[in-house]
Amino acid sequence: MTQNRGATAETTVACHVRAPMLLEPIDSQIETLRASESDGAVDAVVLRGWPDKVSLGDDRSFREVVDVFRRFERWADRRGVSVRPPFEVRTTSATFTDADAAVLVTPLIAVAVYRGDRLHGVYPHSDGEDTYTVADAIATLRTGEVPTPLGTAPAPEPVRPDGCPDCGGDLVDGQGLLGCVDCEWTGTATENGRLVASPVAEPTEGEIIGPARR
Repeated sequence: MTQNRGATAETTVACHVRAPMLLEPIDSQIETLRASESDGAVDAVVLRGWPDKVSLGDDRSFREVVDVFRRFERWADRRGVSVRPPFEVRTTSATFTDADAAVLVTPLIAVAVYRGDRLHGVYPHSDGEDTYTVADAIATLRTGEVPTPLGTAPAPEPVRPDGCPDCGGDLVDGQGLLGCVDCEWTGTATENGRLVASPVAEPTEGEIIGPARR
């Protein structure tokens, strides 16, 4: 499953690894990503290290790792897939306080693919039956294509039109029907932002007014 890179958005790959785990096969996967960047198959590769586990409580030491995990989970929820595993959330008890604490266990390696500023895919992830692995995603990226994640893509947000096509004035949205504040133009906008004018209603026979009779 692949998607053509096209020319509208750069492909950036963020590779998250446990710092002490730069061993085979992880090391070769990172080298493949770097080679993909060198020959232009992807636009940029960013390597980031993280610890094997972090607290999900108030500890601010690894807040960035927790934020990345939350962002990955929101992406997975939108597509109807899961990133647990490879991520795990465990409950532990403190030795002296007997209080329970949530701990996030990170995977050895996770790859996030961005198209422009948008998070396009997180690997590995699963739809309950199939798993799209890091190795699969890297193999696709190496060919210059963008891997297409499992699950269902969220519906694209409609593009807001810039202004009235007749006079350029501001448009007011009334439950999907757009109206210009400066002229009498009314219409709707398609998903790609193209404006379509509402048809002009023809007067019925009873509404036709002829010249006044003396």
